[in-house]
Amino acid sequence: MKGIQMLWADGKKARRIKADMWKQNLKFHQLSYREMEHLRQFRRDITKCLFVGLISIPPFANYLVFLLMYLFPRQLLVKHFWTPKQQIDFLDVYHGLRRRSHSEVITHLRRASTFVSHEKLRRQLTDLCTKVQSGTHPAAQDVLALRDCFSTYPLGFSQLQASQMRALSQAMLLTPYLPPPLLRQRLKSHITVIHQLDRALAKLGIGQLTAQEVKSACYLRGLNSTHIADDRCRAWLGEWLHISCSLKEPELSLLLHNVVLLSTNYLETRR
Repeated sequence: MKGIQMLWADGKKARRIKADMWKQNLKFHQLSYREMEHLRQFRRDITKCLFVGLISIPPFANYLVFLLMYLFPRQLLVKHFWTPKQQIDFLDVYHGLRRRSHSEVITHLRRASTFVSHEKLRRQLTDLCTKVQSGTHPAAQDVLALRDCFSTYPLGFSQLQASQMRALSQAMLLTPYLPPPLLRQRLKSHITVIHQLDRALAKLGIGQLTAQEVKSACYLRGLNSTHIADDRCRAWLGEWLHISCSLKEPELSLLLHNVVLLSTNYLETRR
């Protein structure tokens, strides 16, 4: 019942935000950070709830669905219905799933470096891959120095190979089992929303966020923040925002890869 009440309250808030958008003729990216984040998360939650509702439609199927929800709460229920322990455990599981693709993403980057025509950029990209594979956390300036590689061939959005997009989808906790055009469209849409959130967050200021909001923001961007101290999460989020707010729309492929580049070794190099 508590979960239903929280979900209902989130729905009322999302409805109010949408009504204000309509009255004031606002686009999504013109909202405040907290309004944007609330809509983004509610859309994901309600999509999951609608799926459960659909499979409950056949006669007597609801009894089976209740059993399945009890047996598989991570897959079928949204966070409103998780216990505090489940929230931590399930976030760890999800991060483990996306972390499996990290080495594949870096391998694709290293292979793509051989097709970079500019010698200096090719060497910098190879060095960055070597650093990440050896367990070093890259500096923001090292990542930003490669922005030109990600706006055109071989790492621009239009040039990404199907295997690269599948690995990146797993890193973003998106399904990789879609045709390449849909994978490309979904990845671009997802990272564009994050880029818009970043700009709104930079305007608000990280210092205005609560500890839980900081952890949620870090987790969305690839860092398993459930076991990291608040000050380290804020420092990491500051690095991310520095990179994100320096990028233009044609360079968002770099921000997508940054989910892996900036999160893979953060714990190891900060201990």
